[in-house]
Amino acid sequence: MFAEDEKSLGERARQRRWVHVLDAFPDLREMSVLDLGGTAKHWLRAPVQPRSVHVVNIAPQSPEVASWIRMEQGDACALPDSTRNGSYDLVYSNSVIEHVGGHQRREDFAEQVRASGAQHWVQTPYRYFPVEPHWIAPAMQFLPLRLRGAFGRRWPLGFSKGKPVSESVAEQLNIELLDITMMKHYFPGDRLVYERVGPFVKSIVAVKQSG
Repeated sequence: MFAEDEKSLGERARQRRWVHVLDAFPDLREMSVLDLGGTAKHWLRAPVQPRSVHVVNIAPQSPEVASWIRMEQGDACALPDSTRNGSYDLVYSNSVIEHVGGHQRREDFAEQVRASGAQHWVQTPYRYFPVEPHWIAPAMQFLPLRLRGAFGRRWPLGFSKGKPVSESVAEQLNIELLDITMMKHYFPGDRLVYERVGPFVKSIVAVKQSG
């Protein structure tokens, strides 16, 4: 997919994000990390490999790909007690909270983040960036749902092209972009980091550091 290609703008932005992660957590190499909603590929491409990474994703997971990465299929909004016991050095999530499904699920997700570790890094695309990040489409997120569904199935850079209207609409409903006030609500007291493209905020990161 366009946004996932190793040379895409999205992937280059993710690589730049690692600079900010390492600024906030310079000891990442020594940390145990819980990644909510991530992938093994994300960590294999990272410039620094943590001591261990536990990836929890609601989608079926591939077998182990590295000795230091543990893959598990599970719901990031309802983790087992063995995971949400505060034992991780860092809880990490990249572009996931906007997908979990409604306000209460986002509240649950944020609670799982806080329960699982003393430090966290939770990133989400900013609602008011002028380009919708999943379809790479200018101002698409501001259209009425019916038009978003119709547009998505014709737009060549997203993942709804050629699909039935009902599927395209469902994919639109599965994403709710967040703004700054929402992130402050879900992660009160956190430091918010703003990733920018020129004068525009592209994404918001809620950061909590120990000490």
